[in-house]
Amino acid sequence: MNGNSFDKTVVLAGNPNVGKSTVFNALTGLHQHTGNWAGKTVETASGCFKTKAFTYNLVDIPGTYSLIAHSAEEEAARDFICFGGADAAVVVCDATCLERGLNLVLQVMEIFPKTLVCVNLLDEAERSGVKVDLKLLETELGVPVAGITAHKKRTLKILTDRLDELCASNAPIAPRKLEYIKPLEQAIEITAKVLNQQLKLNIPAKWTALRLIDGSFTEVLNKHFEITDNAEIQNAVSQSKQLLSENGITEDILQDKIVGCIYENAEEICKKAVKTPPRGISKADRILTSRAFGFPIMCLMLVAVFWLTIIGANYPSEYLGIALFALGDKLGELFDFLNAPAWLSGIIVDGAYRVLAWVVSVMLPPMAIFFPLFTLLEDLGYLPRVAYNLDKPFHKCSACGKQALCMCMGFGCNAAGVTGARIIDSRRERLIAILTNSLVPCNGRFPMILALISAFFVNLAGEKTILSSLLSAVIFTAVILLGVFMTFAVSKFLAKTILRGEPSSFTLELPPFRKPQITKILIRSCLDRTIFVLGRAASVAAPAGAVIWLLANVSVGGGTLLSYITNFFEPFGKILGMDGAIITAFLLGLPANEIVIPLIVMIYEQSGVIAEISTEQLYALFSQNGWTAVTALCVIIFTLFHFPCSTTLLTIKKEAGSWKWVGLSFLIPLVIGMLMCFLVNLAAHIFPY
Repeated sequence: MNGNSFDKTVVLAGNPNVGKSTVFNALTGLHQHTGNWAGKTVETASGCFKTKAFTYNLVDIPGTYSLIAHSAEEEAARDFICFGGADAAVVVCDATCLERGLNLVLQVMEIFPKTLVCVNLLDEAERSGVKVDLKLLETELGVPVAGITAHKKRTLKILTDRLDELCASNAPIAPRKLEYIKPLEQAIEITAKVLNQQLKLNIPAKWTALRLIDGSFTEVLNKHFEITDNAEIQNAVSQSKQLLSENGITEDILQDKIVGCIYENAEEICKKAVKTPPRGISKADRILTSRAFGFPIMCLMLVAVFWLTIIGANYPSEYLGIALFALGDKLGELFDFLNAPAWLSGIIVDGAYRVLAWVVSVMLPPMAIFFPLFTLLEDLGYLPRVAYNLDKPFHKCSACGKQALCMCMGFGCNAAGVTGARIIDSRRERLIAILTNSLVPCNGRFPMILALISAFFVNLAGEKTILSSLLSAVIFTAVILLGVFMTFAVSKFLAKTILRGEPSSFTLELPPFRKPQITKILIRSCLDRTIFVLGRAASVAAPAGAVIWLLANVSVGGGTLLSYITNFFEPFGKILGMDGAIITAFLLGLPANEIVIPLIVMIYEQSGVIAEISTEQLYALFSQNGWTAVTALCVIIFTLFHFPCSTTLLTIKKEAGSWKWVGLSFLIPLVIGMLMCFLVNLAAHIFPY
């Protein structure tokens, strides 16, 4: 097959995790290649396959929930559908939750009438008692529909046959038109009429008009049609916005109204074409989602996960630290043998390597336990029950229930939680989820909080026992719940002030409990999560270690640069129940939260070198430098509530699209942490223990 000679180009679209990749791989086999979208760091895949009628070039665009783009991936998907020159579009949907997929189908059809809807996972739907009337669905949508089970390759012939019919036919296609509320339809009509008069569009005028009105596509459209220089079009857009404003639809809520209309259309179709059996709640779900037991079980589950993480990571972390620091000594001897300059050895060995060794020894063992346990709960189907329990509290805060899922992702990595907010269609609610995600601690903050709990509130320089580990887990869970509570409080505050609006409703399916796939769990937790997070931390820890070594070893006027910074922040630190060394460590720890504790140790020891230190030694060193239980409590609070790491901040810029939201995400947890630390310190002075 000549990979450069195609009869037809087809774009393959769909939500994430609906089997789109399975369809793509089954059709194209080895005839694939990957690359980056022009001008975007977004990977794309394309491949070819042949039927009796045509040779196809199949382009697999990034998984997306909507064409109202929120990310680079969604922008790439939207742009290819509009301007990629495809002959047809195939949209893959999950038969077990068809309504979610139809939201995307309706948007694709609005731009691209020659669309084929591929309803996948019919076998799972049948097992769940869900019946999809494919004929009725085709009638309702006005485009061809193919029902398949992608992992059964023989069913793909249904898909390719319908695709051949669609591409071979010259008959006009009349897909169902999205129906918007009356003010929106009137506003669209004003701009669409002028667009038809002024331009020769190769995409529907109605869709183009709506994108100009909501402002989500103006820049891209202008590259193709020079819209911003056209006074007639700009005047029409202004009139449309004025009409909407007169009907109470401001720019802040316009996208929410559009999304709401799309949801209503999808829901209407599903009510006709999908029959779901009245499924009673299982005994397990009656308990796990009940008011009486749902939240207590969640708390006990958290305690169990954290306890297993703590007790399982203690000794591996200690032995790994010994091994890595011993390797660092050997590396230092090698530099001495090579007669390397002292400053070079200091930067590389004492700075970059030792900070990296600390981060790896502290992070790797707990992550290697926590992430598989977390993935196991996800694979079993327990996490959707957690989201179900948290849906009502978030709804009461005028936020979206899907924020619960983003928050759960944040426990692993706040940057991942911010990215996960793409599942929320409303921009207002998505911003709330992004701005509050750092209020729950990521895995990088776990070791520091656990170390201080263990040193000052459990072991008190004593021997580790199973009971002490369990008590640490209980206290740590209480800290986590404080972060969750603050997430609710700040979400409500944002929803009532700068991000005002009504919460959108969504249907949260409770999937059946499934037998966990251990191999899949280990691969996902180790490669996709543990190695990813550790790699991110290591990539910033090493250069940060080099900079920190320089600050600790370059002297000016009788003192090191690090000592000047520490002394500068000393008065401020005292107000917050801490000291200058702690504040300096947090600031220098911006690249990675994992290096805050070793920085504090280095400043106190005035050695200019990161040293390995046990919990008992940590307690002794900190106590010698004036720490009390109040100091430890303030540091725990500040660890929980302070500015996000640099990776998360950059991710927020990418997802939110403005430095304004980055600034807010930086300030919100910082202000909360400072205020709480000040109040705790004040209370300790008024009521000394």
